Amino acid sequence: MSHILNLEKFSFLVYGLGSSGLSVIQYFKKKKINSYYVWDDNIKLRKKFYNKNIKNVKNLKSICKKVDYIILSPGISLKKTPHKKELIKFKKKIITDIDLLYLCNPKFKSIVVTGSNGKSTTCKIIYHLLKKNNFNVLLGGNIGKPVLSLKIKKNMFLVIEASSFQLSHSKFIHPNYAILLNITNDHLDWHGSMKKYLESKLKIFYLQKKRDFAFINESFRNIFQKKKYLSKLVSLKFKDYKKIKFRIKNIYLRSATNDQNMNYIYTLAKLLRISDTSFIKSMSSFVGLPHRHEIFLKKGGITFINDSKATSFQSSRFALASSKNIYWIVGGLPKEKDKIDFKNIKNNITKSYIIGKNISFFKKQLNNKVKFTIKKTLRKAIISALKDMKQSDEINKVILLSPGAASFDQFENFERRGNEFKKLSKLYAKKFI
Repeated sequence: MSHILNLEKFSFLVYGLGSSGLSVIQYFKKKKINSYYVWDDNIKLRKKFYNKNIKNVKNLKSICKKVDYIILSPGISLKKTPHKKELIKFKKKIITDIDLLYLCNPKFKSIVVTGSNGKSTTCKIIYHLLKKNNFNVLLGGNIGKPVLSLKIKKNMFLVIEASSFQLSHSKFIHPNYAILLNITNDHLDWHGSMKKYLESKLKIFYLQKKRDFAFINESFRNIFQKKKYLSKLVSLKFKDYKKIKFRIKNIYLRSATNDQNMNYIYTLAKLLRISDTSFIKSMSSFVGLPHRHEIFLKKGGITFINDSKATSFQSSRFALASSKNIYWIVGGLPKEKDKIDFKNIKNNITKSYIIGKNISFFKKQLNNKVKFTIKKTLRKAIISALKDMKQSDEINKVILLSPGAASFDQFENFERRGNEFKKLSKLYAKKFI
């Protein structure tokens, strides 16, 4: 079909009334499109729309059959929704809000970033870099605003963070610059297998043209070449970035945690003809995202790091590789089949403190590998770590919250967990240091 969609000629079902679903509805209102229905598995959310001039859905199956497209919110899994039979039957109709963006806005330039770890930070740095170098640029997707709520103008750059959930159902995404950072065991309960998870990530390359660029690390180059994608495969400039790394006056970006992200970003900067001088100057003014290896307090030779966004063991590895004398707070709701490899990081960890309700899982992972104690709550873990530090003669100690697991057993989200860690750390640092 054409890459330009005349919305007035098609009908839609907006499935899921979270932030992305609501942005689709607002987009339709702006475009004066009336041929659409809404649905959410939560009946309370559905009822909010019953009296707002939006077509009610009484029989979901008949509506799925009737409409041209089903715009599915990214958090909805075809395996878990109570209406999975209907959705699977009409799977070919399913698209995302990002697809709608590409179908209706052909004249912007896009940089799409995906991967298991580092997506948000990489997108934010790219946005900062382009903004500082006078590019007309916006940021959206899985980070910040839904893409359909952005005010897009001709020839502007749009930096999009794309999750595997969004890409899994995407059919029309075609970035000018597609960046795949990494792949680790993540969200396998949602996708069903590592193969399906990888396939969702690779979708950013499917519809790219010869004039487009693909950024991918060495471990996936063979897969890329076998699939015979049309875009130009970009070689990452590891050696070139290494030469200028220590000229960047920003400790956050110079850390080993961000090396991989920075290699991709520097390579993109070269393609966009941003000079080394401008790159270095731009990076020096970047402020890191909260909850992502966030150094928020230094007191009495102790550095406090909030890495609450680390919801898998692979994410925690980056933080554990970046410091010595670590008192590591770990635990929460673990990812399916997740395992930690302590190679080259074991000696960085002085002691671990297990929190959360899944104690047995983390005991099994840490047993006979690193010293640990069970504390269950963040408060008890922080107090215990500070007491242990008093008895140590180590210099430059680190209290690191890098849970390696989701937060939902004790907290609403990783932000709440991180904020609680920061609040308690500041409180007990005054008492014990």
